[in-house]
Amino acid sequence: MAEAYIVESLRTAGGRRNGRVSGWHPADLGAEILNALVDRSGVDPAAIEDVIMGCVTQAGEQSFAFGRNAVLASRLPESVPAVTIDRQCGSSQQAVQFAAQAILSGSQDVVVAAGVESMSRVPMFTNLSFHEEKGVGEGPLSARLKAKYGRDVFSQFEGAEMIARKYAFDREALDAYALQSHRRAAAATEAGAFDAEIVPLEIQTPDGPAMHTKDEGVRYDATMDSIGSVKTLVEGGVVTAANASQICDGASGMLIVSEAALKRYGLTPIGRIHSFAVTAGDPVIMLEEPIPATQRALKRAGMRIQDIDLYEVNEAFAPVPLAWLQALDADPDRLNVNGGAIALGHPLGASGTKLMATLVHALRARGKRYGLQTMCEGGGVANVTIVEAL
Repeated sequence: MAEAYIVESLRTAGGRRNGRVSGWHPADLGAEILNALVDRSGVDPAAIEDVIMGCVTQAGEQSFAFGRNAVLASRLPESVPAVTIDRQCGSSQQAVQFAAQAILSGSQDVVVAAGVESMSRVPMFTNLSFHEEKGVGEGPLSARLKAKYGRDVFSQFEGAEMIARKYAFDREALDAYALQSHRRAAAATEAGAFDAEIVPLEIQTPDGPAMHTKDEGVRYDATMDSIGSVKTLVEGGVVTAANASQICDGASGMLIVSEAALKRYGLTPIGRIHSFAVTAGDPVIMLEEPIPATQRALKRAGMRIQDIDLYEVNEAFAPVPLAWLQALDADPDRLNVNGGAIALGHPLGASGTKLMATLVHALRARGKRYGLQTMCEGGGVANVTIVEAL
């Protein structure tokens, strides 16, 4: 039976909006990840048969065959092709699943799944807003689509509030979860838990050149009072900027190969793709889809949630992982053990392989076997990937 092996899984440390990573062109960020995957794995760069690059806001510096531009900016040879995909927040997680499908089908032997998002240099929604400002087109939602759902917009912020109401999460519960994310991320950073997965970036600071090696968004001094002082996004709501994911600049990637490639290039696997699924549901509540997606993935794998040692559920908004825990009766001590996007940031198209890097390395550090990653995505879609650490 064919297997899809993970040889290396890496990420940059996240940068705050207009922060330490904002000086990097996004194509160069992607190139740094590609170079690091080659350097750390020892694979022949000419052996890479495709680069599948997730990116959500494909405009400006992230437009015009962005994945290919990252390859051309890297040390990979020109012979390496690339494609850019958008499954919203799950873009690079879908890149992993596409790469695994290529390996499992036998059509390719060495594929890179990666993602990049510079939310400082290419702000969220600018691929839409520039057209709106110029009066070009009607926007992404057609009149037919609006009529079908009886609304002019689909809002993730509204979806987060809907989930909080459905599962009876009050502001205090969301803030407590946010505080836990910062505390876990701070503890992991101080313990060096991220060191093996982070690719250092050379940056310029007011004091001169430096290396960026630690996630910039972690608030080491966070308290319930400081988180609770942030205003809600809507009057009477419970979701705030403090209990939601942080805008972030970053890149991440994973080298996925066949068994034949392991032998041919003398590579050492650190994990394998065990199973995966993607599902879609209600685009209005939108962010609840990781629950049925996880149920489907577990069923396909013949597993129970109790068989999974660690979970990475993207912290787009605090109600999302909390609802997932409740619906699946999962163990909170296994969830986002090194913190999540509330503390570490959510670089949209890079978050899928970013979480995968953290998951694979956390499993190996703890001597655990199975990990599950899931991501809520725009339009009511969700990816789930189950990995086995080796």
